[in-house]
Amino acid sequence: MRFRGGHNVLLKGRPDSAIKVMPEPKVLYMPLRSERFTFSDIHVKDGQKVNGGDILAKDPDNYSVPMLAPRAGTVRLEAVENHIVIEDVAQREERADIVEEEMLHIEKEMGAGGIKRYKLLSLGAWQFFYDAFTGELPDPLGTPQAIIVSTLSLEPFLARGDVQLHRRLLNFTRGLEQLQSLLEYQPIYLAMPNITSEFANLIRNQIRGYAWVKMLEIPLKYPYDNFAVLARRLDLKAGKGPVWAVRTEGILAADRALTETKPCTVRILSIGGTGVNFPSHLKAIPGYPLKRIRDQHVFEPAARMLNGGILTGSILSEEAQGVDVECRGITVLPEHIDREFLGFVRPGWDRDSYSGCFLSSLRKDFRERMTTALRGEGRPCVACNYCDEVCPAGIMPYLIHKYLYADLIEEVEQARVDLCVECGLCSYVCPSKIDLRTQFVEAKDLIAKEKEEIRQEQLRQEEARKREEEARKQAEENNE
Repeated sequence: MRFRGGHNVLLKGRPDSAIKVMPEPKVLYMPLRSERFTFSDIHVKDGQKVNGGDILAKDPDNYSVPMLAPRAGTVRLEAVENHIVIEDVAQREERADIVEEEMLHIEKEMGAGGIKRYKLLSLGAWQFFYDAFTGELPDPLGTPQAIIVSTLSLEPFLARGDVQLHRRLLNFTRGLEQLQSLLEYQPIYLAMPNITSEFANLIRNQIRGYAWVKMLEIPLKYPYDNFAVLARRLDLKAGKGPVWAVRTEGILAADRALTETKPCTVRILSIGGTGVNFPSHLKAIPGYPLKRIRDQHVFEPAARMLNGGILTGSILSEEAQGVDVECRGITVLPEHIDREFLGFVRPGWDRDSYSGCFLSSLRKDFRERMTTALRGEGRPCVACNYCDEVCPAGIMPYLIHKYLYADLIEEVEQARVDLCVECGLCSYVCPSKIDLRTQFVEAKDLIAKEKEEIRQEQLRQEEARKREEEARKQAEENNE
């Protein structure tokens, strides 16, 4: 496979490979919103007792994907805004909240494959799946043209697939088998790093016997693990149907749901960044109190916490009290408050620069201590072409930026802003500190909104035309 662009961001604060099990909390704070989901259909009442695996709420706009209770406890709906709070948390045996009558109906209509898809959705495993082109949740009853399984996680700092695979390789291969049983002839592409190590070779040897799995050797360069980038490099076309995409944790969740019929309520997430005492991988559950994580791991009194990686994560708002159901990592950066002492005579020996304009360009690769500082003020585009060099989508970010600056939306669409994979590299390397990623995300939303408005207007005109035609026919009949 040939890739273009890409750039590795080397930063201090990388989590180690050990997984730390977080102590059981007394209270869980389940956010009703995550990156893709809004759990607006509440299925519990205030004061209700629930068990682990019970359905708390569903997202009616995403195939009714459920939010499951990770532990037993008492529900409080009004305690924290936009959260379901579970008090008096107790760790008991989880159970599958599955309606037997619905299972019988599905078996009659769709057979064993339908039951498996129903379990993936009902037991929380389906929320780990993505459409490779759109990033949205795919239809659990749909048929993909292919499945991409990635064991890589190249953005700092997100939970790595190799960490989750250790001691769970059997579960992973079993999950692949369960996934393959849902398909007919569609291929499964397994993305592996093109490295030589004892564990990597072990995985290769384990997978080699599966003729239906096609191995992809991926260079360890960000964002070559991006699902949209991989789908395009495999020459998969969006118009030929969805491409399911899933990471290591999703395959492990599929194994748990389909092999053991147990709810998927545990996540491996990373806590990394230069504001963290000991960057680690954490075994935690959705709803785990963010304050408890901060108290144990964050040493900076003034720190910015991101939900996700350094390039694509979003700032955790003050109202967020717990880990959401999609969280893969928490990144902590020190807030830059004070001016750097004698900063004007320090020509960047400890700072990374894609342009090579700092003194650090004379050093070998090193990990930079990143803060929230921009290190200078924003300025207009200088047409350096760096964003074009690193862009994995093959578009010209600086040109799209200039079109947006001139309010030329049609030209922005013609420049294929829709191909942007939102990796954030263009913003990272930009010497003018322009937030290109945010501009492109907003531009894609604006274009999609305008297209929807045009479609709705066409539908209204068509309805009006039909009404006029019916009225004309009715008038002709009355005249006769």
